[in-house]
Amino acid sequence: MTRLRTLQGPALTLSLLALLWVVVFVMLLALKPSVFSLGTMTSIIQFSTILALVSLGQALVIMAGGAGIDLSVGGIVSLSAIVAMLFVKLGLPPVLLPAACILIGTFLGALNGILVTKLTLLPLIATLGTFFIYSGLALALTGGAAQSGVPAWLLGWGRGTLAGIPLTFLTIALPAFAITGIVLVWTAWGRWIYAMGFNERSARLVGIPVDRARLILYAASGALGGAAALVSVAWLGSARANIGQNLELESLTAAMLGGIAITGGRGGVGGVLAAVILLVTLRTGLLQLNVNTVWQVGIVGTLLIFVLLADRLSQHWR
Repeated sequence: MTRLRTLQGPALTLSLLALLWVVVFVMLLALKPSVFSLGTMTSIIQFSTILALVSLGQALVIMAGGAGIDLSVGGIVSLSAIVAMLFVKLGLPPVLLPAACILIGTFLGALNGILVTKLTLLPLIATLGTFFIYSGLALALTGGAAQSGVPAWLLGWGRGTLAGIPLTFLTIALPAFAITGIVLVWTAWGRWIYAMGFNERSARLVGIPVDRARLILYAASGALGGAAALVSVAWLGSARANIGQNLELESLTAAMLGGIAITGGRGGVGGVLAAVILLVTLRTGLLQLNVNTVWQVGIVGTLLIFVLLADRLSQHWR
């Protein structure tokens, strides 16, 4: 019964997102059919890969409750990419570049977890502070200059496609979401995360190691940010200090739009992935329609409020 209640919310969210996708598809098809050309769709999925990985980490942190949020994800992506490339320039074997990106991201995420769990700082304040630290370091280490020198084999992976679908999406984003979905629904770890978000006091009383689990989730969010940094390096051919710009707000929007309750304890990762693709498709279509950036932000905000209101009404009816 508990698992059924856990799945009802995500199923409803996916249905609503599917309906919104149809509306967006029909609208853009009527106004700008070229949006759905193979090349454009490949670009949409490529952009979605970076945002999807970051949004997955954001969703896990929020889902575990405790006012959890990770505003540093953009800084983690930027700094992981920059530091990993600097290590390569200092003599690190290029074959270790992927591992370096992910390990650096994990370390930065773990620092967030320590601030929140060991020093008991409010997550909003702690991760806002580390966002400025990480982003500032990425700029300070490079002066804002892109760091080139990405090995050719990594570029082949970052820019390669299979049937028009980017290899990065197939080999890193989809597996990450699939594994996380299995963990959340079918393992004790998943039940811990939902229990922590639903009622942290009760979770502690039944013996769930809340602080340790939360630290691990922040580290996991950092690791996913490092994976997003790897994708950006492999795709763009360089590490850029501004690659993580706005990812903190976009990932938060995708998580909320995907059905993750801001108070924790409810939601699923399938909705988050669907929300990411919907957002990137909508933004790409509006860009091709030459819609002003200010209006683009307003449209995305209106869409988010609409989905949240629909979700609230559905809960009331249930």
